[in-house]
Amino acid sequence: MSKIIASAAIRGAHKLVERAEAELAKAIEQKGKDQAVEYPDTAYFLPIMLMLLGQKVKTLGDLQESMQQARNLLPPVPSDSLWLPYLGGTLDAGAATLIAEETIEVLKYLMGPNPVEGIWLGFTNDATLRLQGIKLVDGRMPGFAAIVGATPTNEEAVALVRGLQERSILVFMAGNSGGRSVPEQLDAEGIQMDWDSFLVPYGKEITAAIYSLNFAARSAMTFGGIEPGDMKGARDILMYNKKRVHAFVLALGSDPDAPGEQLLTDEKYATAAGAINFGFPVISDVGIPEILPTGICTYEHVVANVPVADIITRAAEVRGLTIKIEKIPIAVPFGSGFEGERVRKEDMHVQFGGKYTDAFELLRMKAMDKVDDGKIEVVGPEVDEMKEGEAYPLGILIEVAGRNFQEDFESVVERRVHEYISCANGIFHMGQRSIIWVRISKEANSKGFKVRHFGDILIAKIHNDFSAIIDRVQVRIITDPEKVKAPLEEAKAVYGHRDDRIGGMTDEDVDDFYSCTLCQSYAPNHVCIVTPERLGLCGAYTWLDCKASYQIDEHGPNEPVKKGECIDADKGQWQNINAYINTKSNGNLERFNAYSILEEPMTSCGCFECIAAIVPEANGVLIVDRNCQSMTPVGMKFSTLAGQIGGGTQTPGFIGIGKLYISSGKFIAAEGGIERLVWMSKGLKEEVSERLKTRLAKVGKEDLFDKIATEEDADSPEKLVEFLEKVGHPALTMDAMF
Repeated sequence: MSKIIASAAIRGAHKLVERAEAELAKAIEQKGKDQAVEYPDTAYFLPIMLMLLGQKVKTLGDLQESMQQARNLLPPVPSDSLWLPYLGGTLDAGAATLIAEETIEVLKYLMGPNPVEGIWLGFTNDATLRLQGIKLVDGRMPGFAAIVGATPTNEEAVALVRGLQERSILVFMAGNSGGRSVPEQLDAEGIQMDWDSFLVPYGKEITAAIYSLNFAARSAMTFGGIEPGDMKGARDILMYNKKRVHAFVLALGSDPDAPGEQLLTDEKYATAAGAINFGFPVISDVGIPEILPTGICTYEHVVANVPVADIITRAAEVRGLTIKIEKIPIAVPFGSGFEGERVRKEDMHVQFGGKYTDAFELLRMKAMDKVDDGKIEVVGPEVDEMKEGEAYPLGILIEVAGRNFQEDFESVVERRVHEYISCANGIFHMGQRSIIWVRISKEANSKGFKVRHFGDILIAKIHNDFSAIIDRVQVRIITDPEKVKAPLEEAKAVYGHRDDRIGGMTDEDVDDFYSCTLCQSYAPNHVCIVTPERLGLCGAYTWLDCKASYQIDEHGPNEPVKKGECIDADKGQWQNINAYINTKSNGNLERFNAYSILEEPMTSCGCFECIAAIVPEANGVLIVDRNCQSMTPVGMKFSTLAGQIGGGTQTPGFIGIGKLYISSGKFIAAEGGIERLVWMSKGLKEEVSERLKTRLAKVGKEDLFDKIATEEDADSPEKLVEFLEKVGHPALTMDAMF
């Protein structure tokens, strides 16, 4: 153990604890001990205190107890000449640092300055945590990097984050070096920073690094189902992060005015010690003392003197990450880190579709001799023939052939077009089918990006991801206003045919359901059972998707499960399904009911699109989606509800669901189905209105749609019941739910 690191980390911990104590004392003096203190939109109180101490901090008085625990953890500051053969004292100092930094940052929400200002995002709410969770669990995001400090030049900062984005690594940023920070460097170069772009600037102070660590703590509690509350819980959370949350710290501190000199402070050393508690190694571009023996971290703990140009590769090595960089023959960088990137109007070269022009994408199966593999045809003007700022039509026609390909797989592969095109830097893609909207940025145009590159992307990615079922791919791209019209009408006819075919399937039509254990990398005991009438709760996997996935990889996360003997048709319970989930949940689940919200319902991992919850006073259920920030009639917002049901546990009265399940004939059929729906978040109700109205018409309840309340009508059970009585909602006269 390095004596210099031990001294600096412990010294920094003392400084941060003293600062936190002073700021807390000032807050108590002004507000009193009973003043509430909290982060916005989280069910995990102050996540670090909950993790390490099992403490549910609600008031400033509670924070006093937290800081006393931090004070108790602090070891004496050793002399720089004292060599310590172990990490114990430094790790304790790191834990004290985490508590102190959590205190400092949460007090900003109460006392100021506001952590959310300008480019700085502050605390990550639970809804965002769960939204990003699907990227963590399905492999699109192999891990995260926490960048502290700044690079010597803006160009190096851009190259560093682009390299991380190309590797699909989520980037958290906090702190500064000599007053300079990577987010400010990126902002100066016009780089988009937000959750969509995988670049998350938390705050300029080193204390803002706590947001990345409380993100990791909540990941363990949300997706791993780990209960905090004692030493074992804290240890389990830390071990979960070491094994499953593949993160590392990049401590940047090279002085641009004095090469070789470092700008790392005692507080940064203390924060690094806190990260090591999670099993997250520290890699630095300056000559700090190294800690090379393994132990708390998988491999080395601290690695120094790594040039910024090589730091990503070295960090991946040290953390044990397997990273795949996809080389697509296009003029711009490509990777999942660019998937949510937006192209603003002022940065746009040209656009297609949206509300401006016709645009669509369609994938069809053809005979082998009808597909010329690798062929790309552009019908109409290319980008360099288009006028800057104008909108043009776009038709993307993909034709595939494969001995093992089936017509049912067309929509499965077609759905990936959005993801594929969005992964190109400087390209914005939204929507699917005939409602797409695409933009090419000025920067991408200046680098030589062409319309034909859409074809290069699609051919490369489809071959890479679907090689087991697709042998040949060709792409035709239409930008001619007249020649796009007929193919568009043909595409709309195909979409209608698909909807009729898939929409007509029932659970009784098939002998096999499909499992999805994709989320077990983060929620080890969760198992989705996907049926024709109940898609995966993340909304991303239908029965046909899972069928295609199994065809592609028999050893992947989706496999067929014979239903076997039906135990209860109304509740949706089968003998073989029970046996399967018992095995796959590591013995934690004995049975589940596919169509019930009350009796042994399906578990949730945390990646659900919506939550359905019973409202006892209204004799019905509500549904809230993760984008809704309003209070629901059960007295909890989405984030609090989500904290109750994640982690792979069965929670009677609450289920995570995909949006399409709302209009399914099997929606909580055991409790009376769609007539139990009494409240929906407004945005969700509008989004699913067409499908929901179709479903209601099918059961002769067309008038029910307008009887479903939203947050504009009721935010408490009393107001909800009053609304339901006024409109005559049938749930009030149905048999009691329990």
